[in-house]
Amino acid sequence: MKKRYLTIASIAMGLAVTSCNDFLNISPTDKVTEKLVWSDVATGELAVNYFYGDIPNLGSFSNYQSSIGLTEGLTDEFKYGNMNYNAFCFIPNEVSYGGTVLTAPYVDSYLGVWGTTYEQIRRVNETLGKLHASSFDEHEKQRLEGELRFFRAMYYFELLKRYHQAIIYDEDLTKISTNKALDTEAAGWDYILADLTFAAQHLPVQKAAMGRLTSGAAYALITRAMLYCNNWNAVKEAAKKVFDMGYTLTSQYADAFKGEGNTEAIYTYVYGNVANTGHQFDSYYAPGGDHSLGMPTYGAFGTPTQDIVEEYELKTGGKADWTAWHAQGGTTQAPPYDQLEPRFAATILYNGAKWRDRAIEPFVGGKDGWAEWMRDAVNEGRTTTGYYLKKFLDESRDYKANSQSTQPWVAFRLAEVYLNYAEACLRTNDLAEAVIYINKVRQRPGVGLPALQNLTTAEQVFDALRHERKIELAFEGLYYWDMRRWGLATTQLTGIRRHGFKIEKSGSNYRYQYVTVDNVNLNYPQKMNRFPIPVAELNTNKEMKQFSEWQ
Repeated sequence: MKKRYLTIASIAMGLAVTSCNDFLNISPTDKVTEKLVWSDVATGELAVNYFYGDIPNLGSFSNYQSSIGLTEGLTDEFKYGNMNYNAFCFIPNEVSYGGTVLTAPYVDSYLGVWGTTYEQIRRVNETLGKLHASSFDEHEKQRLEGELRFFRAMYYFELLKRYHQAIIYDEDLTKISTNKALDTEAAGWDYILADLTFAAQHLPVQKAAMGRLTSGAAYALITRAMLYCNNWNAVKEAAKKVFDMGYTLTSQYADAFKGEGNTEAIYTYVYGNVANTGHQFDSYYAPGGDHSLGMPTYGAFGTPTQDIVEEYELKTGGKADWTAWHAQGGTTQAPPYDQLEPRFAATILYNGAKWRDRAIEPFVGGKDGWAEWMRDAVNEGRTTTGYYLKKFLDESRDYKANSQSTQPWVAFRLAEVYLNYAEACLRTNDLAEAVIYINKVRQRPGVGLPALQNLTTAEQVFDALRHERKIELAFEGLYYWDMRRWGLATTQLTGIRRHGFKIEKSGSNYRYQYVTVDNVNLNYPQKMNRFPIPVAELNTNKEMKQFSEWQ
């Protein structure tokens, strides 16, 4: 007689409920049978742990949002500077330029998540079935079901925000069919809300942001997801639940992206110095000068643009006047970096900014360097915009000692929920309440911008909200999707070019020249508001037809 076993390590890594390896009838000490997994809450939790690895897929530390790099690289905020035809190099530029290259197979390849997401949904449903059949205490069952339904909602959210429709499956696996039509968009959003509501009601209420999922994380995801389907009341109700849980904005903006002691983090995914539990964000985006410290790549795959820099306000409020730096031939006048609000210096590295034990040198021939778009085909860590990203980078990382980065990913934080709530208030014509919560973010500790006043029209409040989301949530993987769901991408991300500073040093002086860092205009066609169904799905599913905009 033979028995089939699961290793504890396999469960922890996510091979949640099955194994294809047969073992002799012995009594191993590092393996458990599938039956035993669901006889004990501790091993059941290990099975659920598999899905936690997808939480970073919600944001910038993952390639899931876009296999070609940060989705900000498809906008005016960020520029990938290498001409090699690869992800994190020329391809994100090619997507941002649009045109005939944006065929259904191309978009599915670089921005689609269809097959992998449905696979995860199937795994969740299988695990839910096993959980329901277990003999766990009812309270523990509901808690773990809450976690699993959070994940299922998270996966469906990623499908709905891309495709607007999805095939809805639950734990009844007999419903799985090769030929199955898409459910309506409304049904999809209702399903997501139902799953997240169950999760919010059955997960523990606690302020600890690290560890297992909490009620706050579920309510926070409701506030994000329901913006996409205009369910403003659901956003407001969920946000108020989060507000009642006692989270507070951090004393400094930069602290909002740290792990321990982060008072505004609602859920944080923690990495560690163990093989396969880190990420490569530093190696992708750190300044080129870090290569001399042992960084395995040259870094600076992509860099912030002058366009996003000019979005930052002065410390006293209002925008800086950049006219002098736009003049033909440039200027030796120092840019007003030290006059900009604190979130700028916490997000972007600029000429002379302090980094590690040195000053950033993004000028021609500098330690970090400058590369001209197209002419310097391989940038090798040099910036094409005159800037480097700072947000999320680990300034203290020892590249030689640590092969991977370990800074945490803050999946949900209070400032975003404030802005989600403000948007819902705006859409329900409660302009005064919307402004209050926009101001909470503007006046957060360590930022202290003056309060917005005399905003009397919905258009004025929306402009303020757009600006605040762009600055507060910069490079957190939300801006591209915001512009898309607002219907603004077709106009605001079309017919424009990105800009930067070419900086040249002469003695102790610098000349700043405003330059275009694109060779063609950005172009976001209307059809990109809904991504295409993969050809493989259309070939096998006879109930499925390609969306009209992609036919």
